[in-house]
Amino acid sequence: MTSTRGSAGRTAAAMTRPKVMLARFTGGEKWVHRATAALMGICLLTAAILYLGPLSVLVGRRALVAQVHVIAGIALPIPILCGWLSRAFRADAGLLNRLGPTDWAWLRSRGWRGSRLPVGKFNAGQKLNASFITGAIGVLLGTGLIMRYANTWPLSLRTGATFVHDWLSYAVAGVLLGHVMFAVRDPESRSGLRTGVVSASWAREKHPGWAGEARDRG
Repeated sequence: MTSTRGSAGRTAAAMTRPKVMLARFTGGEKWVHRATAALMGICLLTAAILYLGPLSVLVGRRALVAQVHVIAGIALPIPILCGWLSRAFRADAGLLNRLGPTDWAWLRSRGWRGSRLPVGKFNAGQKLNASFITGAIGVLLGTGLIMRYANTWPLSLRTGATFVHDWLSYAVAGVLLGHVMFAVRDPESRSGLRTGVVSASWAREKHPGWAGEARDRG
């Protein structure tokens, strides 16, 4: 009887014990993500209005929509550039820019064996997504400026810029849709972007390599 009561007491204590939380993102990093997401959303929404007939007719005011699209597109790199003022952002950018043996193993397994691998703060899918979006922002900005100031450039360059801009926009929309779908399936990952902290149990499951590093630093 005493053993049962003791076991029940330990179980109750474990249930009431507060979760151990790990700091994942700083306030500056959260701002960069939110600002970039907002500007990218405006660019995609205005692009859809400009290129899809039914939406264009429904919204109207094409000149205003085009102006908003241009302003949002020019502003799109600004949050990332501002992020370099943050040491934490620069450190995470270095992690995102590097694929190691664990990342290649993660890719070969398509992420199914992620919990068995010592995945760091970001898995290979997140690294590829960040690299693609960052590169796409630069290309879209360059081709968009050529399209905006078309009279400055030869016809062949304007034609090529339009082709690249349009098709890369479709690719970005598809990648972002997949990004959102993964985020919807992982509520704590979204919470980490919103609050800056995640539970140690989630970190051990999804990013065990980083969880160990964060625990050692703590």
